[in-house]
Amino acid sequence: MEINKRTILWIVFAVSLIVLWNDWMVSNGKQSMFSATPPAKVATTAPAAKPAGSDLPAAPQANAVPGTPAVPGAAAPVKAETITITTDVFKADIDTAGGVIKRLELLKFRDQQDPNKNQVLFNIAGNNLYVAQTGLLGTSPAGALPNHDTVFTARPGARAIDGKDQVQLVLDAEQGGVKLTKTFTFKRGDYVIDMRHDVSNLTQAPVNPSLYLQLEHDGNTPEGSSYFNRTYITPTLYTPEEKYQKLSFEKIEKGDAEYAKKSTSGWIGVSQHFFVSAFVPPEKVSRTIAAEKKGTNLYAINTVYPLGIVAPGATVSTDVRLYAGPQDEKVLEKVAPGLELVKDYGWATIIAKPIFWGMDMIHKVLGNWGWTIIAFTILIKLLFFPLSAAGYRSMAKMKTLTPKMQAIRERYKNDPAKMNQATMELYKSEKINPLGGCLPILVQMPVFLALYYVLQASVEMRGAPWVGWIHDLTQPDPWFILPVVYAISMFITQKLNPAPADPVQAKMMMFMPLAFSVMFFFFPSGLVLYWVVNNIVSIGQQWVITKKLNPQ
Repeated sequence: MEINKRTILWIVFAVSLIVLWNDWMVSNGKQSMFSATPPAKVATTAPAAKPAGSDLPAAPQANAVPGTPAVPGAAAPVKAETITITTDVFKADIDTAGGVIKRLELLKFRDQQDPNKNQVLFNIAGNNLYVAQTGLLGTSPAGALPNHDTVFTARPGARAIDGKDQVQLVLDAEQGGVKLTKTFTFKRGDYVIDMRHDVSNLTQAPVNPSLYLQLEHDGNTPEGSSYFNRTYITPTLYTPEEKYQKLSFEKIEKGDAEYAKKSTSGWIGVSQHFFVSAFVPPEKVSRTIAAEKKGTNLYAINTVYPLGIVAPGATVSTDVRLYAGPQDEKVLEKVAPGLELVKDYGWATIIAKPIFWGMDMIHKVLGNWGWTIIAFTILIKLLFFPLSAAGYRSMAKMKTLTPKMQAIRERYKNDPAKMNQATMELYKSEKINPLGGCLPILVQMPVFLALYYVLQASVEMRGAPWVGWIHDLTQPDPWFILPVVYAISMFITQKLNPAPADPVQAKMMMFMPLAFSVMFFFFPSGLVLYWVVNNIVSIGQQWVITKKLNPQ
């Protein structure tokens, strides 16, 4: 039986695309093509109150009236207000009802659905809820301690960083005989918010409070999510014992999410495509971790750690950090161990990390991610050229045998066994290995797929232009120019290869450029640019090899 190397290549490529497509579907909460069980459906109704048994207070209803403490032992009602803090990277809205960060706008990143707006992380809008909360657990003889339902009072002070290096917001609340002071510190050029909690015991008896840090999020599918433009939102955490763990709202909904419940170090967060928010408690402090359902379509990940016994009249302080910003590896590594892992390359991490490092080095020289992709692709093709050359030589020799192959096919068209025997004898006499070009291609496939993950996960390329009509390498080509160029390059590549002896197979191969071109209409333009350059370089390399073997 005739073995066509190009056919094997297309099979490998097609299988790779199927695997990637399945990965998109699973990442977007769709049913896997390899699973008979559909994913759990998450309702999209407004957030509801917490279920019984949860230790932490639930988020208030979307239509709740702020300003009235809902716990016994609270001070006289204080009117709540929203304080807006502005720095060079943030615009944060903090509700004095609980000291909750209820909206956070990233001033240096545009929203991909509406380029006229900035990217927003924390937000309360309609059925969407994403907030950062802190508070105390425990009681005193006078009642429950201040939590994220307690109304705080904001001290006077600057609300914009202006020409300073930092700006602070200080909130005070007294409840259950305990005073809690939250101090938010925003620094210039920094996506880390420092949060100090001072706990003062105003009663005549000791109290034993714990501090909780919680991120709440709805379970809605991210806006703009599609099979060909992977995006996601998922709770995440890291502990030194269990390392990086990624959860899902579906498993939390069903109550079967598995993760580390205790640790003395690490962080909790909510990760999404290109961005992450994460609470980082103090190191070497025992804490518990929980991921739980708070209500209909409302989920939370939190961590709780004790502050110790606070004597009457005494004050204890604890510092935590909240990172809310882009998944920039170099920045995340400095914030907390393991936080850089939210930039998730999946199974390709061991290859993808060196690839991104190499691309980053090239970008420092070229200053444009589009040209960086082009230069890196060329370097990869040169690196694998000795392997590729073997495949090109095999294909060139195979092409010269096409007339003889056709003759064998005609002679033994009614006897497949003899046809296969004659074909193998021809390969042997001409000293051709029909599988000689397959190994180089299979060796390169992990690199190609790892590069796909790099292009999909790197916030550095989000909103990065190349030339002319390409304004964002992580978005599809708006004019479909690159997919068309890819189809042309693919057609030329086919012409350089031996034509399949089977007429039906030959027609299928002619259809392939059109099919892949249409599919690439929906791919990120940076990824299509990679495949275009890869094909063009392959054409040049193959042409050179062919000319050397057949000078005429």
